[in-house]
Amino acid sequence: MNQRGGAERVFAHVAGAWPQAPVYTALYDERAVGDLVPAARVRTSFLQRFPLHDRLFRAYAPLYPRAFEAFDLSAYDVVVSSTTAWAKGVLVRPGAVHVCYINTVSRFVFDAARYVGGFGIGRLAQPLIRRLAAWDVRAAQRPTRFVANSRNVAERVQRWYGRDADVLPCPVDVDRFTPGAGEGDYYVVVSRLLPYKRIDLAIAGCAQAGVPLHVVGVGPDRRRLEALARGTRTTFHGAVDDATRNALVGGARAAILPGEEDFGLVPLEAAAAGRPTIAYAAGGALETIVAGETGAFFDRAEPASLAAAIRTFDPARYAPAQLRAHAEQFRPERFVAALRAIVDDTVARRAAG
Repeated sequence: MNQRGGAERVFAHVAGAWPQAPVYTALYDERAVGDLVPAARVRTSFLQRFPLHDRLFRAYAPLYPRAFEAFDLSAYDVVVSSTTAWAKGVLVRPGAVHVCYINTVSRFVFDAARYVGGFGIGRLAQPLIRRLAAWDVRAAQRPTRFVANSRNVAERVQRWYGRDADVLPCPVDVDRFTPGAGEGDYYVVVSRLLPYKRIDLAIAGCAQAGVPLHVVGVGPDRRRLEALARGTRTTFHGAVDDATRNALVGGARAAILPGEEDFGLVPLEAAAAGRPTIAYAAGGALETIVAGETGAFFDRAEPASLAAAIRTFDPARYAPAQLRAHAEQFRPERFVAALRAIVDDTVARRAAG
C-alpha cells in the first residue's frame, strides 16, 4: 500500500468491512494511502525497513512471497485478503478460514511477455519469473475461497489455478464524483503508467484522430510515453487530487480505456462523473460498459482502430443522469454487504464440517 490506484481504493472498502481488524501489508506509505487505511491499523513486513522501498518496490519482487509468508496470523480464525499477486500466499493456522478477493491472476503467470517485457527485462528475468510463477500457483491453493472482481478474472482463476471463484464486482466510490457535462474538447485517460496499460495506443489514436488527450496518473512508463507524445496534443497531469480528477473526467468528451483490463473500474468512475468511455473490446470492460448506453468499443488494439472509434463517437447520445445511474449499481455499501455475506457463509460451511 505505497501507491494510489484502483486496487488500493477497493482494498479500503475491504478493510472498512471489518474496521477493528489489523491490516497486514508488505509496504505502506501513509502519505499515499493514509486516508484510505489509517497507519494505526497497519502491520508491515520486513521490506518496510529496506532502503528506497518507495522507489525500488518493483525490484523487490523476489522477496514478496517471503514477506507475506512471514506474517504470523496464527491468532486469527478468519483472514480476508485482497490481492493481485502476493497476499493470497499468506499462511493461516489449521482450521482458519481465508477468503481471498482476487483482482487478477498474477500477470507474470499468464502474460509475462507483455507485463515484464514492457520494461525491457523480459529475457533476463525469465528464470526468476518461472520461479515466481511456480510459487504463485502453489500459493493459489491456500485460500479457502476465492472471490473474483469479474467473470473475466474468475475464468482466469479456473484456467490458471484450477479453482472456482465467486464473482463480486469492485465497488465504485460514486460519491467522489459529480456528473459533468463534457464541455471540454478533449479525451481523458486515468491510469497507472505501465506498459501493459497501453497508454501509448491512446496517445497515437488521439493523434491520428486529431483530438487532445489528457493523461492522469503516475508510473515508471512516463518518460517513454512523454517521448512518444512529442508533437501531439497530449497533456500529462501526473497525480491529482479527487477534485481535479473529477473536473478532468467530467469535462471530457469521454474517457479512453486503451488496454485490456481485469475489471474495468475507470469506465464506472467515468460514468459516476457523467461521462461515457471508449474502450478496447476485451477483458473486464465488456462487463462494466453497456455498448451504446454507457460507452463504445474499438475492436483492434491498434491506433487506427481507436482513431476510427473517436471519429464516429457522439458524446451527445449519452445522458449524464443515465451514466450516473449505471455507476450507482456498484456502490460500496452493496459491495461490503455482499463480501461480508460471503465470508460469513464460508465460516458457517467450515463450522459445519
